[in-house]
Amino acid sequence: MMQLHKFNDTTALNADFSDRLVTILQQAITQRGAAYLVVSGGKTPQALFTALSQVNLAWDKVTVLLADDRWLDDSQTDSNERLVKATLLQNKASAARFISLYANTPSAFTGAAEVLPRISALPTFDAVILGMGEDGHTASLFPCSAQITAGLAEGAPAVLAVEPTTAPYQRMSLSLPRLLDSRHLFLHLVGSNKLAVLNKAMAEQDVLAMPIRAFLQHPLAQVTVMYSDT
Repeated sequence: MMQLHKFNDTTALNADFSDRLVTILQQAITQRGAAYLVVSGGKTPQALFTALSQVNLAWDKVTVLLADDRWLDDSQTDSNERLVKATLLQNKASAARFISLYANTPSAFTGAAEVLPRISALPTFDAVILGMGEDGHTASLFPCSAQITAGLAEGAPAVLAVEPTTAPYQRMSLSLPRLLDSRHLFLHLVGSNKLAVLNKAMAEQDVLAMPIRAFLQHPLAQVTVMYSDT
């Protein structure tokens, strides 16, 4: 099931989204003593991350990790880890714990054995924020990649190495079942082109052609779409 929330601009979206996330994380801290937040990389969430980094929260009880990352260390410009550390994990949120999807090995495939245990050991996530590409990919679950079927399988490992055919770099990506193991699942979209992709994704069933469908159409998933035109 999907709920769509539309906003006039990203300022309004980010204010509402930030409030929602703080409420979710605070509730988790109150009830369980810790909170777990999964975020996506790219340009879309940067303003949200900056806004969230400045809110009052017991950030030392929050663990942050990425839904996926390129197989690059955080000194590289294209690293999502670098982006998150420069935007979200600043100001008040600098006290949060960060769990990396990177290991110092030659490839994502050789590093998977090191990364998998640290992700598998984590409890249910409190909030997952996904993005979506214009080809319908989410996290690093790309259409037509050799690993897409494994990543979308109900019994998939928590994290897997991916070799995209349509994007640069090997990746490490959380799988469908690990991302669905969340108390709150968000899809963060900006721009009318992304709304068109969302409508296309909802209109058909082929998850291998548009992996985001596996999340939007999963019978147990409640996806909250946070959208603004600009």
